[in-house]
Amino acid sequence: MPFSPEKRKDTISGIIFVAIIAAGATYIASLAPVQSLGLSPLVIGIVIGIFYANTLHNHIPAPWESGITFSGKKILRFAIVFYGFRITFQQIADVGIEGFLVSLIMLSSTFILGTWVGQKMFGMDRDTSMLSASGASVCGAAAVLATEPVLKAEEHKAAIAVSMVVLFGTISMFLYPVLYAVIIEPATGWLHMDPQAFGIYVGGTIHEVAQVVAVPASIPGASEEMANAAVIVKMTRVIMIAPMLIVLGVYLSYTQRNNGTENSDGIKLVIPWFAVYFIAMAGVNSLILSYTSTAPEAIAASINGAIGIVNEIDTFLLTMAMTALGMGTRFAKFKGLGMAPVYSALIMFIWLVVGGFAVVQIITKVL
Repeated sequence: MPFSPEKRKDTISGIIFVAIIAAGATYIASLAPVQSLGLSPLVIGIVIGIFYANTLHNHIPAPWESGITFSGKKILRFAIVFYGFRITFQQIADVGIEGFLVSLIMLSSTFILGTWVGQKMFGMDRDTSMLSASGASVCGAAAVLATEPVLKAEEHKAAIAVSMVVLFGTISMFLYPVLYAVIIEPATGWLHMDPQAFGIYVGGTIHEVAQVVAVPASIPGASEEMANAAVIVKMTRVIMIAPMLIVLGVYLSYTQRNNGTENSDGIKLVIPWFAVYFIAMAGVNSLILSYTSTAPEAIAASINGAIGIVNEIDTFLLTMAMTALGMGTRFAKFKGLGMAPVYSALIMFIWLVVGGFAVVQIITKVL
């Protein structure tokens, strides 16, 4: 046990070590040049963690590994639960049926496509394929973090998925403003999108929340309507991670018989309870929003300030988890994968850009 009397001191030391590196990642992410790239502290944290894993890990006391593992497993689940304070059910209602359908279709189709392509076309293992598909279909690095404990995947597989999110999410940040300026905005007919439709397109197809925010900000004269639609649709995708993980847990439970891991009492049902608690936190946040909308201004400001602090702490805990994830990543474990993860992520990226465009056009023009 990590906090047994003989391991307690080393576990705490490992957690503090991870926290110090996460604090450095948070500071780097706050610098203006880094912010302009849309890189979150989570991404910076895993990069530093990977650097440590492949250079300095032999210079740190081995017993501290229990604290690093604790940060990457237990703190991760805790942070995902409180990620629900970024979501409200009112946000989903505000974007309407169009945004909800785009989110649902793009999430489910991208996850299924990425899992199938990774395993069947490029011979990747199940966990790497699903983690990459989760990052592309839901919310980038945070989705990879949330899916990893459900699959019980190795750290380096999650690191591969995060690297694909960073690569193609960054490409999206530069591609979408060009698409809007050259093709979408000046065109007519089916190639044209109004600002709200383009916002739905951005929110329904780009990987990270920060990248979604950055795209409208990069378009000269972009309306508030476009930015709001993009963020709300993106957050709708984020909240869908909870039912996705529950469905995934049920699916994994009923596939145990295929690999001979079922017990004599039948197949063990795997339910990611932290995903259920995530929905509960979103519900609490929704009730708080309803209350603050009618509460006196001073009380509402205090409550909103407290939620802001909770979200800042949660971002730091997620950065710790991502840093710990990177610390378990050795480049030697990547041998044999070749370019398969890149090819798989590229196919998902093409589907998000081209297929997502078609889906948004059909839904916004038909409904």
